[in-house]
Amino acid sequence: MAAPPPLLGYFFHPADTPLTAHIVAPIAALHPAAFVPLDSSSPSSPRLSLDGTKGFTIYDVHLGLVLLLPASLPSGVLPRILVLDPASRRRALLPQPPRDALPGDRWRGLRHIIGAAVLSRSHPSRLCFDAVCLTVDDENPRAWVASYRDGECSWRALPQDTGVTVAFDPFWFEGRCVHAAGDIYWHICNSGRLLKLDPTTLSFSYLLAPSELGDRNKKFRIGEAPEDGRLGMAAMEDQEMQFWVRGEASGSDNGWFLQKRMNMRKVFDTVPGLPRDKLSRTVSIWLSDIDAGRTGKLFFETEGYGRYSFHMDTGKLERLATEDGKEYGHPIYAYFMAWPPAFLAPEKSEFPDS
Repeated sequence: MAAPPPLLGYFFHPADTPLTAHIVAPIAALHPAAFVPLDSSSPSSPRLSLDGTKGFTIYDVHLGLVLLLPASLPSGVLPRILVLDPASRRRALLPQPPRDALPGDRWRGLRHIIGAAVLSRSHPSRLCFDAVCLTVDDENPRAWVASYRDGECSWRALPQDTGVTVAFDPFWFEGRCVHAAGDIYWHICNSGRLLKLDPTTLSFSYLLAPSELGDRNKKFRIGEAPEDGRLGMAAMEDQEMQFWVRGEASGSDNGWFLQKRMNMRKVFDTVPGLPRDKLSRTVSIWLSDIDAGRTGKLFFETEGYGRYSFHMDTGKLERLATEDGKEYGHPIYAYFMAWPPAFLAPEKSEFPDS
């Protein structure tokens, strides 16, 4: 897989820092999205912002675009989608699909809105893109595709994917997606599998995690291997970090190979105030993500002890705090330069989905 375009920094919704480990910040507190450049000390670093997005939450950052949905999602009907290009400050607030987008829609009362993602983007000099909204209609996933061209938006509702059954409460889906190795994934809490969407065919399937990881909440996170962009998965078990890569060959575990294993006990010992006993520590710190910037870092959250990044090669643990005293929120979205730049892109080119 080709090297990613230049990483410019990260978008996230800042989180309040608890006064003590036993006072957790209110879940309902949603702060406006913030951007932290990769090198905040450099005067040439970009200073990007997402102005005018109050009441919206980031669900995806991909191909130089930021996609947001209302903080409170409607029931049964698709929400309006807000898409911004932070570099050019262009934006589009997409309308909801018209009622005739799905003739005879009998699933409205059984529909669960999961989330949305950027599918593709046309020439970088214009705000032209495709986005997908994921719903579960009764027990099957459905993709709704919005195409935005020159200020006009059209919707199409694909048929339910009857080859995939959602035999659990859709509440357990994480709303935000992960782009990895060319596909789009949604984590499922308390599950040993993920929902996968092929952006080319718009077909869904399940991807099994390594059987060794079992079925437990916050057990693993999907992403990309930093060195080559292969599909990767990180996991934490009893203070041991594992990093798996995808590979179909004999000896694999559900198509995964264990690439790296590391005892994190001494690393976590450096977190101020973090409990030392195994049980308390297990519930006090957890893996939250693989850095989509392909830096080789993992992100960790704690129950009142701060948020951290950990570099898998150097072993360096860093506190993730903003200049105004807040913490980096979850998720932390990597923001890459739109590539290729407008002056290099042929007029009719489309961004590769990578």
